[in-house]
Amino acid sequence: MKASGLLSGVAGALVGLVMLPILALALVVVPAATATVVQLSGCEQGGPGGGSIVVDRQQLGADEMDIARTIVDVVQQRRLPRRAAVLAIATAMVESGLRNLDFGDRDSLGVFQQRPSQGWGTREQILSPVYATGKFLDALIALPGWDTVPPGQAEQAVQRSGFPDRYAPREPTAAAIVDRFWTGPDNPTPAAPGGGTQAVQAKTLCPDQGGSDVPRDPGRVDPTKLPPGFTLPDDVRQRAAVGFALGQLGKPYVWGAKGPDAYDCSGLMLAAWAAAGIGIPAGTVSQVHAGHAVSSIEQVQPGDLLFIPGALGTAKVPRHVGMYAGHGLIVDAYDTDTGVILESLSAWTSKIVAIRRIADPSLPSPPPGGSPLR
Repeated sequence: MKASGLLSGVAGALVGLVMLPILALALVVVPAATATVVQLSGCEQGGPGGGSIVVDRQQLGADEMDIARTIVDVVQQRRLPRRAAVLAIATAMVESGLRNLDFGDRDSLGVFQQRPSQGWGTREQILSPVYATGKFLDALIALPGWDTVPPGQAEQAVQRSGFPDRYAPREPTAAAIVDRFWTGPDNPTPAAPGGGTQAVQAKTLCPDQGGSDVPRDPGRVDPTKLPPGFTLPDDVRQRAAVGFALGQLGKPYVWGAKGPDAYDCSGLMLAAWAAAGIGIPAGTVSQVHAGHAVSSIEQVQPGDLLFIPGALGTAKVPRHVGMYAGHGLIVDAYDTDTGVILESLSAWTSKIVAIRRIADPSLPSPPPGGSPLR
């Protein structure tokens, strides 16, 4: 894909379309089909996206629905029309199956399979679903008539895919997904220059299940300040991930948030490892299978993800995750009242049900094209 020259090859078609009568244009914009949504699992298996669903025979898991909600959230924060969310989700379904992939064709990465070599951003940026969605939207709204062209055409103008016919059939499914999360008018009033208009956020379909239940002891560990003599790990990937997570200390916890101004527990882990150039899934349900297992707490290394049941989870379905920062400390987005803090590893030890290592210093970095999520 190329970030520049988005209008080439489609400008003539766009000009012709915008000159069509309004009535005829409306007939080609709205998909004739509607999608049927069947809920597979409820809140116990999913995060803000509400768990797994089947939309017109296609199953989307809790992680994919979490990504979908993030896309809708970014669209709503920018006060763009609902149509932008439909086009973005249809594109993400085609390109990645709504997954935060750290591999793809040539150097393609992330939810929209954007390429660093084509100007979409750095590897680290693209592996953030919030950033990737923003870049897709920037390219989309730069297209004249993007919201009135026939199904599939705007997506193809942005993506420049070798398979241009794949997008239009996904729009009814994408529209059904957007219906689950969209709030407010379909065409919100754009924010005035300089701000002042509060953005509407996407719906959260489940109550917050990501909060911690580990009793806090601020007397043992300062929750927002590193102790004297603290050092980051030597491994470049562990250093990047841990350093990023520690840089978020004091920021608020918002259920479903993946940065840059707020995080939930799994959103902080995703953003931290994206800063290291490694893509991981969006929610705890999938992150608990990322990387590879560490068998005991004695083997824990900086950057490892530590999972506990949390306030409403279970040992089989842990709902809270933190990162081992080294020096006996954990960094995590604790809950809505507390935000991102430091905690003692010893306070967590009896509750830990899984440890996952995302990057091992003994193994080489992923190749430029990335490696499949494990």
